Amino acid sequence: MNIIIKATGIELTDPIRDYVQKRISSIEKFIIQKGIPVYVEIGKTTDHHKSGDIFRAEVSLEYKGSKIYTVVERDDLYSAIDGVEDSLYREITTNQDKTRSLWKRGAQQVKNIMKGVVASPKKSKK
Repeated sequence: MNIIIKATGIELTDPIRDYVQKRISSIEKFIIQKGIPVYVEIGKTTDHHKSGDIFRAEVSLEYKGSKIYTVVERDDLYSAIDGVEDSLYREITTNQDKTRSLWKRGAQQVKNIMKGVVASPKKSKK
């Protein structure tokens, strides 16, 4: 996984870079493809908030032909990075589950055809 980090509105220091690398690389065990680029953007959204700074973390990647994009806004930069990691994990596992269930449905239909059992066409309601 190639993690490409961009900072907007803040300075990208080594501790922040290391934290992002550590958190985002933890999802690498779910991704089978190696060497895919993962784009991470972190930073402050705007300076006009009266209640304090609002930090934003967003991640985008292309995995198995589908684009995965997650965004999290929080009061703390590190909690935003943690939140985007959780959201990314959820998106990847959901994508894998959809693919797996689609594969199983197709395999079941092929099995039924090989057995000679053909599902009757659904009747349309008028």
